[in-house]
Amino acid sequence: MYKTKNLSSLLLTCFLLLLLPAFAQEGGIKPAPDRKPGEGEGPFERLIIRGAYVIDGTGAPPQGPTDIVIENNKIVAVVNVGAPRVPIDERVRPGGATREIDAHGAFVLPGFINLHAHVGGAQKAQDAEYAYKLWMGHGVTTIRGVPANDVNWTLSEQKRSAANEIVAPRIVAFHVPGTGEDWKGGEIDSPEKGREWIRWAAAKGVEGIKIFNLDPEIMEAVIDEAHQYKMGSVAHLSQLMVGQTNALDAARMGLDNLTHFYGLFEALYKDQDIQHWPADLLYHDEQDRFSQVARNWDKIHPRGSQPWQDLIEEFVKLDFVIDPTMTAYLAGRDVMRERSAEWHQIYTLPTLWDFYKPSRVNHGSYFFNWTSWDEIAWKNFYRVWMDFLNDFKNAGGRVTVSDDASFIYNLYGFGLIEEMELLQEAGFHPLEVFRGATLHAAQAIFEPKGEPIAYGIIRPGLLADLVIVEENPIENIKVLYGTGFPRLNDETGAVERVGGVKYTIKDGIVYDAKQLLKDVEEMVRKQKAERGED
Repeated sequence: MYKTKNLSSLLLTCFLLLLLPAFAQEGGIKPAPDRKPGEGEGPFERLIIRGAYVIDGTGAPPQGPTDIVIENNKIVAVVNVGAPRVPIDERVRPGGATREIDAHGAFVLPGFINLHAHVGGAQKAQDAEYAYKLWMGHGVTTIRGVPANDVNWTLSEQKRSAANEIVAPRIVAFHVPGTGEDWKGGEIDSPEKGREWIRWAAAKGVEGIKIFNLDPEIMEAVIDEAHQYKMGSVAHLSQLMVGQTNALDAARMGLDNLTHFYGLFEALYKDQDIQHWPADLLYHDEQDRFSQVARNWDKIHPRGSQPWQDLIEEFVKLDFVIDPTMTAYLAGRDVMRERSAEWHQIYTLPTLWDFYKPSRVNHGSYFFNWTSWDEIAWKNFYRVWMDFLNDFKNAGGRVTVSDDASFIYNLYGFGLIEEMELLQEAGFHPLEVFRGATLHAAQAIFEPKGEPIAYGIIRPGLLADLVIVEENPIENIKVLYGTGFPRLNDETGAVERVGGVKYTIKDGIVYDAKQLLKDVEEMVRKQKAERGED
């Protein structure tokens, strides 16, 4: 029998071998270029957004018309200036603006926060600018995750973004224990080694940990040590790991956030303790792995049962945050739909498209022989998964909005809006969706630090991170897509494209979101021309 230490080493080695192609592709990415003149205006001494309908991020209904006053990078006043459909009393409006934005009839939300971000890699998208502008073109002002596997690269980009030297969302740097080009301690094969890595990472400025595959005693130690340094923790509980640690076990260890669904269904098994894999399954065959995981949908205690309710109740009691990233696996239930999404032709780089295609070596490119049986299993899986998320939310649990883009036909920015639509399908009201993408995501970042949120809702004193859209996103979330939404104009008889984010404001700097997407379109056009593609 393996000793625990040796088992940990074996499992970690297997997992890293599986991910070597993906890790290699995450390396070699170019930092964003310096922000050019004209890329963003401001910050301003006194910017006033005039006459907007405000969705403040708390779950409250829209208010307005409202004037929002921003001085430099902070919101200083949110002023009700009248009632809808009646003339505004100019006497109550704040004055002294050095710059104004006419937002009458438009909607303003807090900037969106993406808690599961990867920037790309040399094989997929060589320039960080590509992902950054796709995110910001969709209103994303903060990303959290493992932007690249190079810790120093991530921390450098984090610093440049914080100083607004580049066009990029704010970066909250998380990393996987054991990674880091300057880390000399070797493999994380004991609780002591895990704690040593946490101290090393904290000294460098890493803000949190992402756990893939650790034995229980090591995982518990790194979470505990991370909390000593006020670092957050999130786990992708790999299928190599859930036989020992399911989502409930992890939450009891003090894990702050769960990403994806791994470990969730395993915490609800009815007549088994581990997944009953087919006898001929090989984990490193990704079609085997991803097709079979969906077969868990009917192996668990049903909705409304006592174990189902008990799990939700304990998660809520532990302040556990779930970041499901349903969009990351959406192709599983309809690969043709995701493969043919209208934005790919305009915004997906050919190199990223190459990565998406079925491949034995590219992580997540597993549609070797994807059948109707596989899609039906995933549709059933999503139905149960959505039921759990909605019940968890209704019990007071926090569910956030992220994309985990650059895998499985899932594109930066567009995937985040897809995730919003999926949560609405699960039973969330759009206001609950937006709360997950703003307030709850901000809390997930700041609570481990023991600090109040610095952004995430529209309030005086908080950072001026905002999204302005000219259509009503509560009426139709689709208007947030960068491609807009086709709608019939009954007066002209023409089908018009409406929506798309108009302005993304980060740190009081106003970016033309549509221009950011035009920049991405040009990157794609240029790469196609270089490759001789139409």
